[in-house]
Amino acid sequence: MNNKVPNPVPSIGWVSLGCPKALTDSEVILTQLSAEGYATSPSFAGADLVIVNTCGFIDDAVKESLDTIGEALAENGKVIVTGCLGARTNDKGGNWVKEVHPSVLAVTGPHALQEVMDVVHEHLPKPHDPFTDLVPPQGIKLTPRHYAYLKISEGCNHHCTFCIIPDLRGTLVSRPIGDVLTEAKKLFDAGVKELLVVSQDTSAYGVDIKYRTGFWEGRPVKSRLLELVQTLGALAEPYGAWVRLHYVYPYPSVDEVIPLMAQGLVLPYLDVPMQHAHPDVLKRMKRPASGERNLERIQAWRSMCPEIVIRSTFIAGFPGETEAEFQYLLDFMHEAQIDRAGCFAYSPVEGAKANELPGQLPQEVREERQARFMEVAEEVSVNKLQKRIGATMQVLVDHAPGLGKKGGRGRSYADAPEIDGVVHLLPPEKISKRLHVGEFTKAVIVDAQGHDLIARPI
Repeated sequence: MNNKVPNPVPSIGWVSLGCPKALTDSEVILTQLSAEGYATSPSFAGADLVIVNTCGFIDDAVKESLDTIGEALAENGKVIVTGCLGARTNDKGGNWVKEVHPSVLAVTGPHALQEVMDVVHEHLPKPHDPFTDLVPPQGIKLTPRHYAYLKISEGCNHHCTFCIIPDLRGTLVSRPIGDVLTEAKKLFDAGVKELLVVSQDTSAYGVDIKYRTGFWEGRPVKSRLLELVQTLGALAEPYGAWVRLHYVYPYPSVDEVIPLMAQGLVLPYLDVPMQHAHPDVLKRMKRPASGERNLERIQAWRSMCPEIVIRSTFIAGFPGETEAEFQYLLDFMHEAQIDRAGCFAYSPVEGAKANELPGQLPQEVREERQARFMEVAEEVSVNKLQKRIGATMQVLVDHAPGLGKKGGRGRSYADAPEIDGVVHLLPPEKISKRLHVGEFTKAVIVDAQGHDLIARPI
């Protein structure tokens, strides 16, 4: 009789901070960990070691990352740090994380799967050789089952003066189009009803490989945004799934994608990071894509697809921004009628060229302008939402306790998860009506409340 007690499965504590691109990096590492037989722990204290995927872009994100690393060290003691903050250096060229938290096991930059796995193997040997059947075909996801992010490229070729992303993540590297489409199909097969396409610059997909023709299921497909969106839309259609585009720079080539939205092939929704509207501020920012023509481009998009929803982010109080330039931005918001807008008060990021620009504004001025911008943005958004009252919309259900007998929560095509508003679903009038998370329901909009809609399922 063998009384040998089996070794417990080694477990990894995990936290993923920052943007959806970082989230997809986390999913890749978690998928590999699972394939090798590691378990994930719900707490730092109960894990054999902890991995922290960090964000290093703005000051608040840096503080959150450093605080989380400190918490993991206090509760566990064995911590591996990866992500954008891991790539940042101090004034002496040393690693910033190591300077603040010298006891971490190792520090890597972003999208560093092999480096992270090497450190895990060193400090927590893998329990067995990889068996990929331990992992679902779509990999491990950190999002709810019904939506997922699909990263199509890494890095960025631009050198905006407020940003250090190229220093952290490198220049543009587009994924092979066959790999992207294969991952998309696996996600749809697994039940994903909303695919969110992300990258640092979605519009530039394929630029680095000169739009090389790739292959998927034996068919040639050009590595370019238009062909990618066409194929993703056609792939999603049999599943009744949504495809949503994020981080789309307003290049002229994007105009070709808008008719696909008008046809219903992909959602009529564009996340376009404009950052400002005044030509002089855009030049100081070194923004690409002829940003001074954004208003003209938006008007053209709306003429092609009246239902299009445009979300964007802006920076208030950029160095040298005059009151007149800021007022120009507010006027642009009124005229462009941006459906969903966020705004950051300018924050100097260590290593960014904008720190050297003249005309640095006091913090109180930056924050005051941010508040004024958000007042205008909310006014525009609320007015547009009011116009939806009485309309019937398709809603993807995110939350429905008790099968929605007392109502639930979801999103329309106009609402990306976590960054836009939601649709609050009232209890259905029909007793037989049920709501299921991850499924669509038709709903009549009966009211608007702030950035959200109130609707009754039908």
